Amino acid sequence: MTQFSKLFEPIHLGPTRIKNRIFNPPHGTTLSSQGKVTDDLVAYHEARARGGVGLIVIEGMTFHHTYDYKGAFLYAGDDAVISGLSKLHQACTAHDVPVFGQLFHAGRAVRLSHDGSKSLAYSASSVADERYRTVPVAMPNDMVWEIIDGYAQAARRLAEAGLDGVEILCSLGYLISQFLNPHTNRRDDEFGGCFENRLKFLREILNSVRATLGAEKTLGIRISLSEFTGNAMSPEEMLKICQVIEQDGMVDYYSVITGSSATPEGWVRVFPPMAIEPGFVAGDSARLKQAVSKPVLVAGRINQPQLAEQILADGSADMIGMARALIADPDLPGKAKSGQVDDIRACIGCNQACVGHRLAHHPISCIQNPVSGRERELGVPKSIRTARKVMVVGGGPGGMKAAFVAATRGHTVTLFEKNKQLGGQAILAQALPGRAEFGGVITNLKRELEIADVNTVLGTEVTLDQIKTVAPDVVIIASGASAGLPEVEVEGAHMVDSWSLIRGEVNVGSRVVIADWACDWSGLGLAEKLARDGCQVRLMVGGIVAGESIQGIVRDHWIGELHKLNVEIIPYARFAGADSDTAYFQHMTSGEPIICEAVDTIVTCFAPKSENLLLSELGEFGGEVLVIGDAVAPRTVEEAVLEGFRAANNV
Repeated sequence: MTQFSKLFEPIHLGPTRIKNRIFNPPHGTTLSSQGKVTDDLVAYHEARARGGVGLIVIEGMTFHHTYDYKGAFLYAGDDAVISGLSKLHQACTAHDVPVFGQLFHAGRAVRLSHDGSKSLAYSASSVADERYRTVPVAMPNDMVWEIIDGYAQAARRLAEAGLDGVEILCSLGYLISQFLNPHTNRRDDEFGGCFENRLKFLREILNSVRATLGAEKTLGIRISLSEFTGNAMSPEEMLKICQVIEQDGMVDYYSVITGSSATPEGWVRVFPPMAIEPGFVAGDSARLKQAVSKPVLVAGRINQPQLAEQILADGSADMIGMARALIADPDLPGKAKSGQVDDIRACIGCNQACVGHRLAHHPISCIQNPVSGRERELGVPKSIRTARKVMVVGGGPGGMKAAFVAATRGHTVTLFEKNKQLGGQAILAQALPGRAEFGGVITNLKRELEIADVNTVLGTEVTLDQIKTVAPDVVIIASGASAGLPEVEVEGAHMVDSWSLIRGEVNVGSRVVIADWACDWSGLGLAEKLARDGCQVRLMVGGIVAGESIQGIVRDHWIGELHKLNVEIIPYARFAGADSDTAYFQHMTSGEPIICEAVDTIVTCFAPKSENLLLSELGEFGGEVLVIGDAVAPRTVEEAVLEGFRAANNV
């Protein structure tokens, strides 16, 4: 008997029976090609179907020439999409998992281009977009009706492909919400003005799609009650809209998300990072459940089955979306059902390889689970001819993943770590404000080592003599990096490196300057920590913006927190030197000096140094030597884990 009785109850969404209450929400993957389904996209979704999810809603598909960026989205605007969708559907239904498809049009929210020139954007009215900085064209009335028909024709194609349902995206500041909102809809025709007219666009879409689908397919909408942005509709207005839609009797369910594409603040809530409270959207779904009778789905940083079960038990929703949780661990549903909760690889909300990859137009993945998005390459462990003795030097994330994969494939593995705990730089990252969840990387990888029965030796720095004694067939060097210091002239200044400060090995004065070459989590995190400790903080950034090297949503939210804490941020600042109470910087483009006076302590966040001295001694070692992660060149957890996986998969 599962401990998650609510989570594994079946449910009907319209005519579609779903075996449990976990669904994989729509999210862009960049695994399609020229608007069509690829084998990689099929493998990605089939992995989640095999893992036990109840329902899959495929990423938003475009369908009209005014928003037909086939390099970024599946395109349901012509029949060429049907065969691939059919293949994807068959792969998932083989595991008793129905598949819905989502349709959307971004309206004025256009950041893409066909040829490098700025594309025309169309919306309800010509109201400029703050985040995308577009001034859209107000859609002619004929085009509005054309798009309504486009929704219906796209739904027909999804139905012909065999998909079990269609979801209409009505939120996130995209086209339909632009028609609903009086701030962005200033039309004076049948689709603008009063509440009923602004709602007409959505109602006509639903009428036409329902007429196309008939009663045999499920139809739902995805809405937001809270957009976390100025000029948004109030939750009360959105509840009223849903109640009217409910009376029309066209939809079978409502899916709740928060945020908006229209502003940076709203965008943070679309893909909430680890600094945002888990499950925060459940309050909105609970409100909607009180206003409508059809099932209400919810998604938004729900990364653990315990939280999902609680939301269901509270009556706040009828199904739980777990997009990033299923990217981190496609087998989450099956593990939860069988009681293997400790084996779940929990998402930490870092946004690095999932959202970060997608918004950079790369296939999504996960820093903890590089198989995600690479199912066809890495999804099936390579068989081995002979079990070999593998020695992994370094117990950071890369070394831990390498040890796990090698042991899982059947090799005998011993992992050596010179410190008394595993984790590498992840130990530092988790120590900063709002970053405790990053420690989940360590927890998850430790559990993998336990499952694979890897012999782990802590507090031991490996030498060449020790390697000769162990006599491994393969040595994987994952020895990581150490903090680097800037090569500048410093006379009488109190200067400390960021790693030592995070470890609590040094103290700082009350007036702190952070010389942030790295432009990553360390400068932002230390600025927040020191400001919360009462210090006056100046964050001098060696780039165009603080956090330039990390995922934009994480960065933007963090900068907002620093603004509230009165941290002064100065970009384009190259550290040039310091004396007893002054730090000197140079503007990176003008070359002019930037002088920070009245400084007690300078904290440096500079380029780490690879720790690979052992490698130079291994010429006498006759076995195979592989080097991964920061021992090759300092980068991030993502690269270390990916390289550890690939190295061990090829041993």
